[in-house]
Formats: sequence, structure tokens, C-alpha cells
Amino acid sequence: MADAQSHDQERVALRRSPKLSAFVLVSIVVGFFATLILTGLYPADPSVGFTTLFAYFALYGIAGTVGVGIVLWLLVDMRSRRRVREVTMQRDAAEPS
Repeated sequence: MADAQSHDQERVALRRSPKLSAFVLVSIVVGFFATLILTGLYPADPSVGFTTLFAYFALYGIAGTVGVGIVLWLLVDMRSRRRVREVTMQRDAAEPS
């Protein structure tokens, strides 16, 4: 059985990495509203209708902003890797109760 007084120390790297899901969700919302605004600025073709035109352009608008959001996430993630801090962690042996 290990001695209760012994402590293992280990060097670990800490960094604050961004969440991909937050970047994707925000870019979906931005793409949706940007497509809605840009589609509404111009008159819709009466034979097609506004809803169909918006849905068609939303495919490209949302996909494009998601791509931009992922690229932005990659840049922020690369920046967070440069700001890595190394700390010493100490492991305590917990006694079972």
C-alpha cells in the first residue's frame, strides 16, 4: 500500500481553448439573418416567391458563414496554443472511507 504522505508531482500544460459549437451556432444565426436581410433588400420574382428565394439563398448563406466561423475558430485556437501555461500539479492520495 502506498504511503499516504507521498505526493506525485507532474508538469501539465493549461490553455483556454474556444468551443467549436459556440462558433458554429453564432455563425448559423448570423448567416440566417444576413441572408434574410439581403434577400429582403431586392424584389422577389413573382413566379418564384420570397420564401423559396430565401430558402435557396439560405443554403449558401448559412454554409458560407459556417465556413467563415470555423476558420475564425481555427485562428483563435491557434492563438490559444501560443498562450499555453505550464503548471505543476500535485496528486493527493485519497483514503477510502
